[in-house]
Amino acid sequence: MATSTTSLNVPSLNPKLSSSLSISSTPQFSVSSLNFRTHGRGTRRFIVLATAGLDAKPTVLVAEKLGAAGLDLLKEFANVDCSYNLSPEELNTKISLCDALIVRSGTKVSREVFESSGGRLKVVGRAGVGIDNVDLAAATEHGCLVVNAPTANTVAAAEHGIALLAAMARNVAQADASVKAGKWLRNKYVGVSLVGKTLAVMGFGKVGTEVARRAKGLGMHVIAHDPYAPADRARAIGVELVTFDEAIATADFISLHMPLTPTTSKMLNDETFGKMKKGVRIVNVARGGVIDEEALVRALDSGIVAQAALDVFRKEPPSPESKLVQHENVIVTPHLGASTVEAQVEGVAIEIAEAVVGALKGELAATAVNAPMVPAEVLSELKPYVILAEKLGRLAVQLVTGGSGVKSVKVTYASARAPDDLDTRVLRAMITKGIIEPISSVFVNLVNADFTAKQRGVRITEERIVLDGSPEAPLESIQVQIANVESKFASAISDTGEIRVEGRVKDGVPHLTRVGSFEVDVSLEGSIILCRQVDQPGMIGKVGSILGQENVNVSFMSVGRIAPRKQAVMAIGVDDQPSKQSLQRIGEIPAIEEFVFLKL
Repeated sequence: MATSTTSLNVPSLNPKLSSSLSISSTPQFSVSSLNFRTHGRGTRRFIVLATAGLDAKPTVLVAEKLGAAGLDLLKEFANVDCSYNLSPEELNTKISLCDALIVRSGTKVSREVFESSGGRLKVVGRAGVGIDNVDLAAATEHGCLVVNAPTANTVAAAEHGIALLAAMARNVAQADASVKAGKWLRNKYVGVSLVGKTLAVMGFGKVGTEVARRAKGLGMHVIAHDPYAPADRARAIGVELVTFDEAIATADFISLHMPLTPTTSKMLNDETFGKMKKGVRIVNVARGGVIDEEALVRALDSGIVAQAALDVFRKEPPSPESKLVQHENVIVTPHLGASTVEAQVEGVAIEIAEAVVGALKGELAATAVNAPMVPAEVLSELKPYVILAEKLGRLAVQLVTGGSGVKSVKVTYASARAPDDLDTRVLRAMITKGIIEPISSVFVNLVNADFTAKQRGVRITEERIVLDGSPEAPLESIQVQIANVESKFASAISDTGEIRVEGRVKDGVPHLTRVGSFEVDVSLEGSIILCRQVDQPGMIGKVGSILGQENVNVSFMSVGRIAPRKQAVMAIGVDDQPSKQSLQRIGEIPAIEEFVFLKL
């Protein structure tokens, strides 16, 4: 799991000595207080009081029914509390004891839920696609990741949309009720054919795309409107992307698949119904609120809309006396879009359980809703660079001294890939995490990184250097610069006056390759000692001997120098933290002009 580190400056026992102690915590280890007492000159002792052991399992609250396969997955990793039909007050009370919450569409996860969690809630899993019952802004502010299950019920929802489309066109529900009432009205329930008709898919996401595929198989001409849909995906299945007005004006059938947002709320209203072809037919398996229900009744009565098939409503369940529900030209179902055995019992349960467990383990989530949205294959490729980004941020901020504070950070990516082929949002978030966590009590993750940086007045800018060569690797290097600060290690200051560190990934392992103007090469594992020294024989042996006497293992050692027998910077990777006495002995070596110990 991800580790949160807070660095505390310790006064030097020697003018050359500058070191730090680090207190690490994970989500399973809760620090309730820190007490500092001075014992003698220049020494401090820290006491950590924990509310849970390091081996404590996280607790997952499942607030709505979830399939057994998903529950089994959760129980392998966490303590699972299945408490259904909680009132808002009961949920607010219980949430402070939970690390994750899983809901469907019936539980409202409000700002009060996040505030009541006291910072413990790290993940909210929505078992389904829509997330309008979760306050995303509040989740982001509280550093809580929101994940959903966007693929498991995609096919189920698409199939239900097609079922309603066909049933509506052929008056299946009305004819069924008529026959069961003892009538035989063949002439009254003459339907319309789907072949050759134009279907407008409003919202070309996962479900909309699957509906389009199936409608093409029925011989329909399919157009779609979605301002965020990639044109190449639409072209691949023979769908034309058009404007909103063009879609509603030319369609014989309209199928709705957009989320409910302030922009889409009551998107179909008196004005938009007035722009439609007379006799249009509408299917909605998305969200009830995207249709003005009173306006739809008026459009049905006037004949602008010939029929509607609705699986969702603004208020669920709708009133039995609803004019829309009772309208003879409307087919209704009780929100059955994802209600197949496969989707409910297996698909959604497993997908959301895997997403929640992965998030609790600190893994990057491809289904995250309020974090940088990056495809799973891209996340896999960027994984070592994500580690590099956070460690460069942690290293850079530990080099800062003085009281001016970190306000301006510049990140430079060097890559042979075109800018459009390199998504750096996750990398920026992890650099932000690395910079802010060591100097703040806040827990920073992919969710709240940008918000936290803005809140603390830290401006992070990005620059890309396009290199010639093969673009097989996503990045050649990452450079982090912090401007307008003083450094506890003067050699980290570049020729332009900023603290500068640079790194790259070698054989899957992050390496530090530059400090200030000095080139080095040391693996970013464990901790690092940086020394500026006079370049002379025996320096590596002297430092190595001091560390060896304390049984501190050296993993990497690299020396970058201006010229032979001139100044050099030695970077030493160590697996263990040396004692202050050993660090002091290193600082007392005559040829060493300055050094710093950095814990990563």
